[in-house]
Amino acid sequence: MSAFIPNRRDPEVTARALEQVHADKKREAGDGFDGTWVAHPDLVETAREEFDAVLGDRPNQVERLRDDVHVTAAELLDLTIDGDVTDAGVAANVSIAVRYLESWLRGVGAAAIDNLMEDAATAEISRSQLWQWIHRGVTTKEGTRVTHAHVESLLDALIDGAPRTNGDRYDEAAAVFREVTLREDFPTFLTISAYSRYLVDGAESSSVDSERLSAA
Repeated sequence: MSAFIPNRRDPEVTARALEQVHADKKREAGDGFDGTWVAHPDLVETAREEFDAVLGDRPNQVERLRDDVHVTAAELLDLTIDGDVTDAGVAANVSIAVRYLESWLRGVGAAAIDNLMEDAATAEISRSQLWQWIHRGVTTKEGTRVTHAHVESLLDALIDGAPRTNGDRYDEAAAVFREVTLREDFPTFLTISAYSRYLVDGAESSSVDSERLSAA
């Protein structure tokens, strides 16, 4: 799924989203996929256009077997960190993980954050990268060592600047973030420890409505 979403109140954001989704779906259809799913109903026609252009009247592309692709076990198990880690990337991971957890704790399993549709998988990637960078002693492209203290300082700044409202869950989201990101051992999936904090109709409950938390 392409995470870019339109904003009916902001034509520029919508134009960028449609351009990006067109490019993403053109690539997917060209790579042999038969269909896709979208994050917003306004994107259905955009996705349909790109797949119809490749598929035409055909229902699928099952004849494309990709015999040109050869992957070894060693390649699948290669966990080498490739590319540059940046200060902006570290800060973005903290922001996305915490803001998503705050949304999840309010019962919203798919959240629009910075004009992207984020779900539990995105937040899981964000906190997992942070844990890995800390424990691998990674230094960012700008020269900042990714440490517990550095991530904690970014977390504090995020919470201090959060748009607090009656009923927000930022403090609890920060607590969950610390549990799943700053522990010495790597915890299991990030929402597991959040279940006991989930509120249903204003009352604490350990039972979770699977439909409301569908993105988990």
